[in-house]
Amino acid sequence: MQKFTTLTDVAMTLDIENVDTDQIIPARFLKSTDKDGFGANLFRDWRYTKDNELNPDFSLNNQSQRGAVLVTGNNFGCGSSREHAAWALSGFGFKVIVSSYFADIFKENCLTNGLLPLQVSPQFLKALFDALKTNSLEPITINLEEQYITCACNTEHFDINPYKKLCLINGYDDIDFLLSKLDAITQFEEKYS
Repeated sequence: MQKFTTLTDVAMTLDIENVDTDQIIPARFLKSTDKDGFGANLFRDWRYTKDNELNPDFSLNNQSQRGAVLVTGNNFGCGSSREHAAWALSGFGFKVIVSSYFADIFKENCLTNGLLPLQVSPQFLKALFDALKTNSLEPITINLEEQYITCACNTEHFDINPYKKLCLINGYDDIDFLLSKLDAITQFEEKYS
């Protein structure tokens, strides 16, 4: 995984609540256990018409800048526990998803795959949407080390599991984390064997 400390980028917005994992990546595309290629089918039924053309009414298709931050409505990632949803978001180029609530399993799937699900208060989310409606190119800064997000003079602290924070900052998956402790594990084994 890539290391994540601070990101400043433009955001894409999806002002829809209760987006479930079947809307993020429809079940018909879950035919692979390889993480590659899922980004092409992100929000497939919303991004494309029945004629396989880009849907001009879908918000992500109308945004001139493609940023690494997705700002979306409350209760994002509900529904089934498919890890493919995190793979599709990451494959599309997102590094951070901002919402006022995430389904627990979806949140864990994101963190396990190097994607930061950043939960903010409903008030901050509204201010963020308002700022981005005024200026869609308004940069957003996410500082993982200090745990804050800022946009258009609004700043909010966010919480994150300390273990997952450590993994994101160092670019570790769970195996990489264990390997980073190899010397301590070896010393322990030698001491007690």
